[in-house]
Amino acid sequence: MNVLLTVPVTGKGLHDITHSVVQVLDKNPVNEGLVTLFIRHTSASLLIQENAAPGARADLELWLDRLVPELDPIYTHNEEGPDDMPAHIKSALTAVSLSIPVMDGKLALGIWQGIFLWEHRHARRAREVIVNVTGDRE
Repeated sequence: MNVLLTVPVTGKGLHDITHSVVQVLDKNPVNEGLVTLFIRHTSASLLIQENAAPGARADLELWLDRLVPELDPIYTHNEEGPDDMPAHIKSALTAVSLSIPVMDGKLALGIWQGIFLWEHRHARRAREVIVNVTGDRE
């Protein structure tokens, strides 16, 4: 079963989509299986990360911004602004898909883990994430 999630984002940063993925699983229940997510964009990514301490997410964002700064003179792809090429590089360094086991009908995430869409562009927009649920439906 594939479900298309449209995720509105308010700009750059980590956007928690855990609840939306849980809702997809609730509507398409499996006892044991796998949930796979795939983001259909080249300037955003997916991440499983700390969901309790906002400082951990802020530090990740600051670190990646320092690693891949905007306005670097080596970039030639900048048609859509100074965040254009850095967003593509950040997406290439992170992940565009995730797989999460399902155990006893629930995502097998750790206690402090959440699922995040990592928006690498500044603009407000909507992103698309395909959620695929496979497994034993009993």
